[in-house]
Amino acid sequence: MRLEGKKVVQIASKDFEDLELWYPVLRLREEGATVHIAGESASEGYTGKYGVPVDSGFAFKDIDPNNYDAMLVPGGWSPDKLRRDKDVLSIVRKMNEQQKTIGQICHAGWVLISAKILDGKQVTSTPGIKDDMENAGATWLDEPVVVDGNLVSSRRPPDLPEYMREFIRVLENQA
Repeated sequence: MRLEGKKVVQIASKDFEDLELWYPVLRLREEGATVHIAGESASEGYTGKYGVPVDSGFAFKDIDPNNYDAMLVPGGWSPDKLRRDKDVLSIVRKMNEQQKTIGQICHAGWVLISAKILDGKQVTSTPGIKDDMENAGATWLDEPVVVDGNLVSSRRPPDLPEYMREFIRVLENQA
């Protein structure tokens, strides 16, 4: 298994995009990675936009980025709430400072914008937040997946296979 021994944190909140949370979690587990789900509180249930549930095993405030190799931010409507959580923003900033793999898809770019880590980066997202990404100093590309160093970004659910291929490759090659 390519990612044996790797630990990834997937952040979750109410109204996440169901496929954008679960597809990456399952793919990473298939590759041998340990994936923890973190939410506002530990042992809390969240429901995706289309009714698929997920339970958090950890609270954002209890996540130590030093204990993880990567993080994932799903899209949906949850990024608008996640971007206001100081613990989420702290995790994103610390993971970025340590050059750990950060994946974001669709509206998840809002979280990276609020963490102020996109200046000078090449990214993609849902076209609906293209202006937001550019206003944060990023160069926005209309591609299924864009990799810029430790950042792996994607547009929307149909791009999930390409997104996860690149996320896994970046994580696998991470020092």
